[in-house]
Amino acid sequence: MGLLQRLEMRQGQALVMTPQLLQAIKLLQLSHLDLAAYVDAELERNPLLERAEVEAIGEPGESRGEAAEASRGDGDGFDGDGAAEPWLAHDLNPSRSEIEGDLGTRLDNVFPDDGPVGRETSAVGAEGLSLTPAPWSGTGGSFDGEAPDFEATLTAESSLHDHLSAQLDIATRDPVERLVGGFLVDAIDEAGYLREDLSALAERLGVALPVVERVLGIVQGFDPSGVGARDLAECLAIQLREQDRFDPAMQALVSRLDLVAKRDFAGLRRLCGVDEEDLADMLSELRRLDPKPGRAFGAGPVEVLVPDVFVRPAPDGSWLVELNSEALPRVLVNQSYYATVSRGATTETDKAFLSECLQTANWLTRSLEQRARTILKVASEIVRQQDGFFVNGVAHLRPLNLKTVADAIGMHESTVSRVTSNKSIGTSRGTFEMKYFFTAAIPGAAGAAAHSSEAVRHRIKQLIEAETAADVLSDDALVQRLRGEGVDIARRTVAKYRESLRIPSSIERRRERAAMPAR
Repeated sequence: MGLLQRLEMRQGQALVMTPQLLQAIKLLQLSHLDLAAYVDAELERNPLLERAEVEAIGEPGESRGEAAEASRGDGDGFDGDGAAEPWLAHDLNPSRSEIEGDLGTRLDNVFPDDGPVGRETSAVGAEGLSLTPAPWSGTGGSFDGEAPDFEATLTAESSLHDHLSAQLDIATRDPVERLVGGFLVDAIDEAGYLREDLSALAERLGVALPVVERVLGIVQGFDPSGVGARDLAECLAIQLREQDRFDPAMQALVSRLDLVAKRDFAGLRRLCGVDEEDLADMLSELRRLDPKPGRAFGAGPVEVLVPDVFVRPAPDGSWLVELNSEALPRVLVNQSYYATVSRGATTETDKAFLSECLQTANWLTRSLEQRARTILKVASEIVRQQDGFFVNGVAHLRPLNLKTVADAIGMHESTVSRVTSNKSIGTSRGTFEMKYFFTAAIPGAAGAAAHSSEAVRHRIKQLIEAETAADVLSDDALVQRLRGEGVDIARRTVAKYRESLRIPSSIERRRERAAMPAR
């Protein structure tokens, strides 16, 4: 069979992912923090993009219909039908009255320019202070009269490493001990525990093991109490020694923390040789100790979960779903700047660069608007499907999957999956991730309606919290209770949900309630 070369024309269909569509899909699944970082990078790279100012975000007289008409033809839908999704219910932009109300009183009314000079000079005290801005004062003032940067005067929080290093400088003058102590301080983690083996550290530093142990004893005497311990038992022992409470009975108790975790109080009484009242006092002392002494130092700022969507009750009994404007970065395309710069572009390279920047800027603005519309549409359908949760709580969650929402709004499941990733909804009951409202279905008993797995998990927690010392529910008993309420569930599923809630078994709960003396 001979090999031939020839030209052929074939006609076919193929789905091509354009760079613009890939960008829209990428933006859709980003969280608001990642999206803000992406937009900041684009603002630095693209000279035609600029951040929208507060005054430029929406006019108070603009109706929702006008906003929808202005944005209807701006972007293609993510489900491949090429039609843009309309705005559902709410304008994304706050009104001008709300913006001015947030800004408060104007600064020129607070600091009038025509105030009497005598009033300012009379405020000068004996220290020679003056209210007039200095011509130059480092971070305190500037030539343009701007307010001083108060953040520059704030001191940083002391980390655990710095706190221990400062005490090490005072505790010893010996250079060898300072060297070993510095390595020990570096090996202490954020919780205050020493995670490195002393023998390996001594071998690496080339010093004797007793020297490292002696320096470790010095470090373990630093503040906070219990720092430098190698395990929980040693951490508690250090704190008890400083309180002069590490007697033989307490030493025996600390040596068997596994029995404390199992709540084997009868075994602890035999081990420590104490009665119920003394054991209760000893356990109370343990609870007052700090198992992680280093957590008060070097802790990062608490990251608050900022919701992407807010849900509020409407006067007519329905729900108002609106986007969080603070989680939506807004950018504008500076057309006037493009017109000015394009007139001065003479080379083909400059013209191609400006054309690419303009195209990228337009696609970014349309992608951001399309992302906001899609998030609002998916969130509105979630609220409609889970109306019982917003009215009555977790016990009324319904089973829900991506396909149900996708079919209801006319989108693909992958689009709904990207929208619900890294997004959250703020409600009167708290802030929940969008994925929280998608739960598996547990069949109902005797042909009843299916139940949400999250609602069943919540019901198991309620039943266990309501049990008494004389009536501790086993997993089989929980199954019977739930089947009596119309939930057809297996015992292994109950055990799995109980373990996910970090609830001990019925044996441990019964031992805790029966053996622990009443206080």
